[in-house]
Amino acid sequence: MAFFIQLLAFFSLLWLLSKFTLQDKLRSHGLKGRIAFSLAFSLIGIIHIAKPEKLSYMINGLLPHPEFWVMLTGFVEIVLAVLLLIPRFQRVAGWAIIGYLLLVFPANIHVAIHNLPPPGGLPASPWYVWSRLFFQPLYMLWVYYWAIRQQTEKKFVPHPSKDLKEKESILSF
Repeated sequence: MAFFIQLLAFFSLLWLLSKFTLQDKLRSHGLKGRIAFSLAFSLIGIIHIAKPEKLSYMINGLLPHPEFWVMLTGFVEIVLAVLLLIPRFQRVAGWAIIGYLLLVFPANIHVAIHNLPPPGGLPASPWYVWSRLFFQPLYMLWVYYWAIRQQTEKKFVPHPSKDLKEKESILSF
């Protein structure tokens, strides 16, 4: 839930910036969505690397050397966040992030089943730890919509000047 609030906050901030200062650079909502996700995902990755002991409890008993796995996932999150911002890799990074979120989902289920406190000192009440499970699909949809679907739509948008030339040539008969 905290990650979702970060996403919305970053997106809102980028939207405000696009209205007042960076109109040309932040014109696309897709770009704003990708930047927001990239910022939030990078922050989570940095936390994984900087304080693995704060997150390793989520996979204790599931994998050996939990701090290693926490740090590795942090590195993966940062790399994927950066790749999401590179147009050439945007689509692949989007699919990789969705796959990654599916891959780490069992750790979130483990936290919910055992009513473990979520990271960052957030409440350990059952409603909160179970509600976190419902946000994971929202993150996947966010990435799909802003990174994968947006790029797919770009590929199929006809070029206006090309269409105009074709219409002119048809009308010239």
